[in-house]
Amino acid sequence: MNCNFLIFCHIFFSMHLTHELELFPDHRVTQMLFKEVKNAAGLRQSAVEGKINGALINPTMLVNPFQVLVAANKAVHLQKSGKMKTRSLYSEIIFNLSPTNNISEAFKRFGISDGDDSVMVVVVHNKDESQLLADITAKVEGRQIPVEDVSSLSDSAKIKKLYKVTTQEEKCGTLLDAVVCRMATKDVM
Repeated sequence: MNCNFLIFCHIFFSMHLTHELELFPDHRVTQMLFKEVKNAAGLRQSAVEGKINGALINPTMLVNPFQVLVAANKAVHLQKSGKMKTRSLYSEIIFNLSPTNNISEAFKRFGISDGDDSVMVVVVHNKDESQLLADITAKVEGRQIPVEDVSSLSDSAKIKKLYKVTTQEEKCGTLLDAVVCRMATKDVM
């Protein structure tokens, strides 16, 4: 899928992936992926308490970094227009990943759980906030891996079941196409 669909991509080739949002050029979305995480419970608690300025996502439910970028772009748009359905930008990102309008179900499926051993951290920031990224990275007790490797952690069977992807759909498009389509249309279905 072409990134120009929603977003102008500005990619830094390192262990994280940063994109400038086309419609909101003062905003960047950075994704960082960790595996072998040993402190998921502490990270989740810190996020609940507002001590982590980022979305903590279960990467087993992610097909591709573009999926997260779509959710983040929508969250920023809803925040700017005053139409968020959740209390914060980061909870809105997690909610936007879900194919349903059930907020608690979205957190259950896409947020991290205490026993998780991998996490995708998503941060929305301006271009001058590199220290924010370093601070969050320092809090994760795990091994950072390239964001592009998220599919190696994905559970395709769970993803297909949650998004109700049919075999026929997979013949004419990708799993990512089906997932992004469900995310984009959940508000009108």
